[in-house]
Amino acid sequence: MLIKTPFNCQYFRALDETLICELLHPERDDKDLEMNFSIAHAILKPGESSLSHKMKKSTEIYYILEGRGLMHIENEKEEVVPNQIVYIPPNSAQWIENEGDEELKFLCLVSPPWKAEDEKLIP
Repeated sequence: MLIKTPFNCQYFRALDETLICELLHPERDDKDLEMNFSIAHAILKPGESSLSHKMKKSTEIYYILEGRGLMHIENEKEEVVPNQIVYIPPNSAQWIENEGDEELKFLCLVSPPWKAEDEKLIP
């Protein structure tokens, strides 16, 4: 099955303040998708960062498309650049910040698929 995501995808501010466009989600897409993950396109403008948060049960994978930033997972932090993959284990405190002069764009894969009740902000 070939699925095309429209270029007019609706972006919104997620709980962690990242600008998100949900590309595919098996529970919300009108297709009968047999997949155990969701995928979104995320954008942080220069100087922006996501809020510290965790996914209680889901694993996240970030694939960096453009820009550069600093990824924080628990007590670790590492610079991220295009074509880099970041693995974020379930229940890990995390946030990402854009340290560059251009937008930081990345794909976010969540398995099992993202659910609002699984995400929690960390004060």
